Amino acid sequence: MASVQTFAQTDSKNLPNGNYLVVAAFSPAHEDFAIRLSASLNKEGHHTAYGFEAARKFWYVYFDQITALDDCISECKKIQKDERFSDAWVHIVTDAPNSKSPIVATPETVEQKKEPAIIIIKEEPVVTEEKKVEPVVTDVVENPVAAPVYLPQTLKNTPVFLSLFNTTTNEVMDGEVEVVNTETAKLIARVKGNTYITLPNPGTKSGNLSLINDTFGYRKEQLEINFKETERDTLRPYVVLVGNFYMINFGLTKVQKGDISTLYNVYFLNDAAIMLPESKYQLNSLLQMMTENPKMKIVLHGHTNGGGRGKIIYMGPSKNFFAVTSDVINGSGSAKELSKARAETIRQWLISQGISEDRITVKGWGGTRMIHDKNSTFARKNIRVDVEVVED
Repeated sequence: MASVQTFAQTDSKNLPNGNYLVVAAFSPAHEDFAIRLSASLNKEGHHTAYGFEAARKFWYVYFDQITALDDCISECKKIQKDERFSDAWVHIVTDAPNSKSPIVATPETVEQKKEPAIIIIKEEPVVTEEKKVEPVVTDVVENPVAAPVYLPQTLKNTPVFLSLFNTTTNEVMDGEVEVVNTETAKLIARVKGNTYITLPNPGTKSGNLSLINDTFGYRKEQLEINFKETERDTLRPYVVLVGNFYMINFGLTKVQKGDISTLYNVYFLNDAAIMLPESKYQLNSLLQMMTENPKMKIVLHGHTNGGGRGKIIYMGPSKNFFAVTSDVINGSGSAKELSKARAETIRQWLISQGISEDRITVKGWGGTRMIHDKNSTFARKNIRVDVEVVED
């Protein structure tokens, strides 16, 4: 049975003496990278922590429940089978000066390397009795010295970890990232943040990709990376190579006064100021933004696809925001009136969740501020409600 102990972080965050099963190491300036990687792994169900070793000047992210050396080595073999942790190693923190003694554990041989200390596990070779072979005299021809073979780490052979975090609190954020072909501005894929993924090949000569995060309540963040020459991109402050994967860091900043975000994932029934149930997820993001910023005031701007008049179904006195009930009010009006009624429905929902009504005002614009032609394939995006921060 493995020896179990959780290492408590000291105020200085220095690692106490012991054995650590390490999955990543960062330079002294990148404690924030260690924090976020550990937090993301823990959200996946792992049990990790991070700490600093002053002697070698590294931040380490490690599995924090394994202390006995034999157990560390055994668990290291297991997790190395996971492609993400194939470069994991056992690291020993000790006060012993200039210790160079080899460490032997079980039948395996363990070699200790320096800067950083890495335990490399090798299987003991099987010894067999060799048959004696009579020597044959031949001319000796020197073989040329072979040049080392180096395989660059590109996005073709190296996964990425998209780290989304709040720049103020360093909190890991949920969200998605759009992968865009930089040359054609065409959306290639939409992927989940804080996961290990393989980015798609744009199939262009340059190999340039744009990664765009648009988490509601935060300013849009766009980062660039190259599919073919990714190692060069580690010169950028937001890209770091961690063992066998690239960590791409999206530092998200909360929206401020004057910023406008769109509730693209809040949907309404046709000709109605009643929302569909799947709108709740983004509505909760809006509610969280208002709750975390009690001084914030907003304006909800309603928009439609085109103008003209038509029927309007209003929410009834029962205030069911997400279904057509028997008490709905059937009426008619202009596109401007419909857009304002939809914005008002969101306002009423926020008030029902405890947000003060004097923090929210509404405006209806109808089809006067469309972002796409009303007959285009993107016309549906004209039907939206924008959130403008007017006081923070």
